[in-house]
Amino acid sequence: MKRLFITILLLATGRCAHGAESWVHETGGAQDFPLVRAGQAASLIVADNDHEVVRLAVADLARDIASVTGVPPAILPRAAQAPGPTVIIGTLGRSPIIDRLVAAGLIDVTAVRDAWESFLIVSLPPPRPEAAPLLVIVGSDRRGTAFGVYELSKQIGVSPWHWWADVAPEKKTELLIPAGTHRFGPPSVKYRGIFINDEDWGLQPWAAKTLEPENGGIGPRTYARIFELLLRLKANTLWPAMHACTKPFNADPRNAALADDYAIVMGSSHAEPMLRNNVGEWTGPKPDYNYVANRDGVRAYWEERVRTNGRFENIYTVGMRGIHDSGIQGTRTDAERIAVLEQVFADQRAMLAQHVRPDLERIPQMFCAYKEVLDLYRLGLKVPDDVTIVWPDDNFGYIRNFASAEERARSGGFGVYYHLSYLGRPLSYLWLGTTPPALIGEELTKAHAHGADRIWIANVGDLKPAEIGTEFFLRLAWDVNQWGPDAQPVFLREWAAREFGSAHADEIAAIMGGYYRLNFQRKPEHLQWWLPGKTPQPSDWSDADIRARLAGFADLRERAEKVAAGLPAAKRDAFFELVAYPVHGSALANTRCFQGERGETAATQAADTELQALTKRFDEIAGGKWRGLMRLEPADDDWKSMRIAPWTPPGFAPRAPVKTPPTILRRAAGNCSDGSGPVQPVVGLGRTGAAVVLAPEVRLRYSFTADAAADCVLHLHLLPTHPVTGTVLRLAWALDDAPTETATLAVNDGGPDWAQGVLSGVRTLTIPLHLSRPGSHTLQIHGLDAGTVLDEVVITGRGQP
Repeated sequence: MKRLFITILLLATGRCAHGAESWVHETGGAQDFPLVRAGQAASLIVADNDHEVVRLAVADLARDIASVTGVPPAILPRAAQAPGPTVIIGTLGRSPIIDRLVAAGLIDVTAVRDAWESFLIVSLPPPRPEAAPLLVIVGSDRRGTAFGVYELSKQIGVSPWHWWADVAPEKKTELLIPAGTHRFGPPSVKYRGIFINDEDWGLQPWAAKTLEPENGGIGPRTYARIFELLLRLKANTLWPAMHACTKPFNADPRNAALADDYAIVMGSSHAEPMLRNNVGEWTGPKPDYNYVANRDGVRAYWEERVRTNGRFENIYTVGMRGIHDSGIQGTRTDAERIAVLEQVFADQRAMLAQHVRPDLERIPQMFCAYKEVLDLYRLGLKVPDDVTIVWPDDNFGYIRNFASAEERARSGGFGVYYHLSYLGRPLSYLWLGTTPPALIGEELTKAHAHGADRIWIANVGDLKPAEIGTEFFLRLAWDVNQWGPDAQPVFLREWAAREFGSAHADEIAAIMGGYYRLNFQRKPEHLQWWLPGKTPQPSDWSDADIRARLAGFADLRERAEKVAAGLPAAKRDAFFELVAYPVHGSALANTRCFQGERGETAATQAADTELQALTKRFDEIAGGKWRGLMRLEPADDDWKSMRIAPWTPPGFAPRAPVKTPPTILRRAAGNCSDGSGPVQPVVGLGRTGAAVVLAPEVRLRYSFTADAAADCVLHLHLLPTHPVTGTVLRLAWALDDAPTETATLAVNDGGPDWAQGVLSGVRTLTIPLHLSRPGSHTLQIHGLDAGTVLDEVVITGRGQP
C-alpha cells in the first residue's frame, strides 16, 4: 500500500483547473481514471463520520453519474469494500483514510491545508496492472469537500441548474479522467450568497401551490433545493425570504437544522438584525420596535434568537432599522440616530459574547449601510473594527460607496449587497433578469479592488428568471480574476455550451448579448415614462430609435425560435425558461408599449394577448413543475407606488414624431483610439454595449468632419455610476488644440435626475461646443477619477454661428 501511494504521489501534477473546458472525457487511454467504463461505475468512498454535507453531496454525485450514464455507482464507507476503481472523498480531519494518507506523507495537501473552502481533485492511474486506479477528492473543510464533489458533477456534464432550470445533461456512455491534480480555492470572497426577496408573486405562491403545499409555502423542501443550488455554485450564504406572505425561516426549526446539514451560513437582511424576521416575528405593536422607548423588550427579542441559533454557523447582522425596510424609530436627528446605533452595537455584541463565543472577532458580523444608514456612516457613525461593513448598490446595480485606503485597514473588512431584482422607487424591476453580466462584473470587480472581499450578497428576487445573473455574480465571487473586459461574451458562450451544447453556444450567447443591450436601454418593467401618481406621457425617444429597437427585438425573437427548433426535445424546457421566455417577453412588452404610443390598438392588443399566453405557458412546461411561479409584471395590486401600472391603452394622444437636431458625430465610447491603438471597452456594458471605464490613464481621441462652422452641443453619455471618492463624476475634454476643460456631473443620489438616469441607463453631460471652421476636427477625452464610465459620444448641431 505504501509503495502504491508513493507512486501515486509522483504521478500527481500541480496543474490547476479553473477554465471552462471539461477535463472529463468519453474517450481516453488505459491510464485514465474510469469513473464509468464498460457499464461499470467506480465506487464512491465516504467515511461515516465525515460531515453531513459531504454525504449529501456524494449522494447527489451518485444520482448525477446515473443521470448521465445510466450506471449508478455504489456508495461505501471503506475503500476495502470496493471491488474496483474507487473515488475517495473526504475532509481533512474527518476522513480516516484521507488523514492516514496525509500522516504517512503519501498525499500532499499543503496547497489546501488550513485554507478556506479549498479542495483538490486528483486523478491517478494504476501503478501496476493489477492495482485499482483512484480518484481522490479532498477538502480543507466541510464546504471545500462538498464543492469538490459538485465540481466533479459539473465536469461530467450536470448543470448547477439541473433542477431549477430543468437542464437535462447530455447522455454519455463513459466518463474518463486523465491523470493530474486540479486545485480550487480559496475563493476571492469569503462569504458569497443570495437573498430570496419580494417573493410574494413568484416563489411563495409556487411553493404553496406546487412544491410543498403541506407547508403552506416556502419551507424545508424549497430551502433544500436552494441549499443544493448554492453548493453547486460554490456559494455558502443565504438570507432567507422575509415578506409577510412567507412563514419566517426560524418559525420551522427544520430549516435551520437543514441549513447546518448543507453547511450553509445563514444571515439576514439589512433590516433584520440578529437573524430576526421583524415582519413575521415581531408580534408586538410596531411602535414598540423602538430602542429608545423599549430597549429591554427589543433586546430580549434579539437575545432569544441568539440563544436558539447560536450553535449554528451564522453571519449576524448588527445595527437596527425599522420594520420592513423603514427607518429607525425613536430618534429625531442624525446625531441621535448615531448615538442609538452605537449603543445597539454594544448591546448586540454583548449578547453574542455571552451566547455564541467570548472572542467576538471570531464571530462573523456585518453592518449593511443601506439607504439612509449610509449617510449616518458618512457623518461619523463608528462601526466596531471587526464588523464587516457591507456597501449597498443604489438598487439598480451601481455601488454607492467604496472604502478608502485608510478604511481598508479595518480588520472586519468590507462587502457588497447587490440587486439583480428590486421592489422600490422610482420603479421596481421584478419580472425578468435583465442586469447585464458586464455591469455586474464592472461594479463588483471595482468594489473588490477597493477591499470589498468579505461578503457578497445578491438580491435575486424569486431566483427565476435571474439564473444567468445569479451564476455570474457567484462565479465572480469565487474567482474575481477569471475574466477580463470581455467577461460577458466569454461567460455567456461557456454557459450556453454547458446548458445547450457547443453547436448552439455562439448563437445563444449572441442572442443573450443583444437581449442585455436592448434591455439596458430600458428594462421591460420600466416601459412607462412617468412615475407612479404622475400624469401619463409618451416616451421621449425618436422614431428612428424606436424602429431600431423594435427591429432589434424582432431579430432576437426570430433567432431564438430557430435555435429552439434545432434543439433536442430534452433541452427545450430549459431553453424556454432561460432564453425564450425572457427574449420573447421583453420583445412583446416593447411592442405593446410603443405600438400603444402610436395608437396602433390592434397590434398592441395582439402583443398583450401573446404575452399573457407566453406567461401562462410557464405553468405548463416541465410537467407543470413551475405552476404558479411566473406572473406578468405587475403581478398584483400591491406596492403601487413602486411599480408600473397594469397595461391599458394609453390615455394620451398618439405619439407625435420626435424631431432631433442633425447629428455630426455619434460614436460608442469603445470605437476610438488613444493615439497608440484601439481602446478596449467593457464588452456588453452600457446602452451601446461598448462602454469605456475612464480611469485617469485612459485617453480617448475621436476624429470627425464638419460641413461648416457651427454652434453645436457635445453630449457625453455616462453610465449612472457613483464616484469612488466624492460626490461628482468628472472627466476632461478638449477640442482640437484648445485648452483642456473639466466636465462635472453631480450624482445627486436619490434625486429626480438620478432616478431618470437609472431608469434610462444613462446620465448625460451636455456641453456647448463651437466649431470655428469646416473640415476635420479632433475631440479628446480622458479620465480624472476612477468610477466614471463613458458609453457614447454625440455631437449635434444647434444652428449656424
